[in-house]
Amino acid sequence: MGQHSFPLNAWYAAAWDVEVGRTLLARKIAGTPIVLYRKESDEATALADACWHRLLPLSKGWLNGDNVVCGYHGLEYDESGRCVYMPSQDTINPSACVKSYPIVERHRFVWIWPGDPALADPDLVPDLHWNDSPGWTSDGKMIPVRCNYRLVVDNLMDLTHETYVHGSSIGNRAVAESPFTVTHSEKTATVTRWMENIEPPPFWRGQLGKPGNVDRWQIINFEAPCTIAIDVGVAPAGTGAPDGDRSQGVNGFVLNTITPETESTCLYFWAFARNYDLENQARTTQLREGVATIFREDEEVLEAQQKAIEANPDHVFYNLNIDAGSMWARKLIDRMIARETSLAEAAE
Repeated sequence: MGQHSFPLNAWYAAAWDVEVGRTLLARKIAGTPIVLYRKESDEATALADACWHRLLPLSKGWLNGDNVVCGYHGLEYDESGRCVYMPSQDTINPSACVKSYPIVERHRFVWIWPGDPALADPDLVPDLHWNDSPGWTSDGKMIPVRCNYRLVVDNLMDLTHETYVHGSSIGNRAVAESPFTVTHSEKTATVTRWMENIEPPPFWRGQLGKPGNVDRWQIINFEAPCTIAIDVGVAPAGTGAPDGDRSQGVNGFVLNTITPETESTCLYFWAFARNYDLENQARTTQLREGVATIFREDEEVLEAQQKAIEANPDHVFYNLNIDAGSMWARKLIDRMIARETSLAEAAE
């Protein structure tokens, strides 16, 4: 396990709930090909995406009731991964099975635990409740990104890049120059930044719909290994937001969970949730597409960064003050991996 940059004993988002249905969906999660589908009861199921017989991906087959049929020789597997049919023989080899994975549906995502199934506690699913809670409206997408998942974590833990990468939408000079604080616990890290009495960038001017300067906040909440909920918003300057009264402003949450595929690719699930103008579907769609455009700017930077890292394998990175949040996030990830490695060594 130590050679991976990701822990295995963790819940990873495998799909949005609407992506999983009565067709076979192939995904790679933490280095392992997995096939997802819904049983006739609508319950989501996840199996290893490789037939026991000749390793053809099961995702190239089809469903027969709740069974997955291999598209090569017709072997059928039930939701537990056990083979229940082999062509041209009545006796089924008892070793004929594929791995099944613990699965939980929560906060509009289908979560998979790729590690030790005995440790798969549903209470450990990351908290992204704004995605489907009363009083909030949310929508989002998934972006396949050709970079290590930790680069996306770095990107989200240090939002000073908004000034330079997203200057036409959500960034301005105040983001890069405002002071911030970083706190942490055993599994979380939080970066808090307040920008008081500033001119709002175009995105937030449009959301607030009022003239004048604003108090703006960004509170970045990281939960190891790869989930980040960012509390964001603006309120008219001097109306009390820094002291806890946000009633004159607008509040959103940028919800992010990044699933490692391989050491150099990941699946970036995100949503933007808001607690204002809840019934306006047009605004929901506009926000989703607007944020998607902003994140495409990140995608371009992150993929270029990954290529440069691969081309310069001996380069040592120097950290700036602005990297404090991402440094803590990486430290918490490394601790999870180290615990797994020591457990595996003890078991051996």
